[in-house]
Amino acid sequence: MGRRSYRGKPKKSKRGGAGDMLAQMQRMQEEMKTAQDALAEETYSITSGGGAITVVITGHQRIQSIELVDDLLDREEKEMLQDLLVAAINSAIEQSQTRAAERMEGITGGVDLGGLGGLLG
Repeated sequence: MGRRSYRGKPKKSKRGGAGDMLAQMQRMQEEMKTAQDALAEETYSITSGGGAITVVITGHQRIQSIELVDDLLDREEKEMLQDLLVAAINSAIEQSQTRAAERMEGITGGVDLGGLGGLLG
């Protein structure tokens, strides 16, 4: 086989260089910070036990309050009360985590940025 001669100039890539990539990463970092700030301001009110318990949690997964209906304060119902509290808190945390993941996925396009070794701060 003979060598082929190269004719013409190499085609330029339509993709930007490292500067474009860095600018895009910086925009994503800014958007992530904005989303994190918004999550800090949001609260979710979750009920359990048919409305017997209400837990209010922030977007940063901090429980703000737990409200119990008066009927649950009977000492004989301690075990049920404990089970309802666990269910309500776990449900509140799960919803908060889901919302946080949805926000971050919207910014990163589903790309896992965890492997960047803290490059984005």
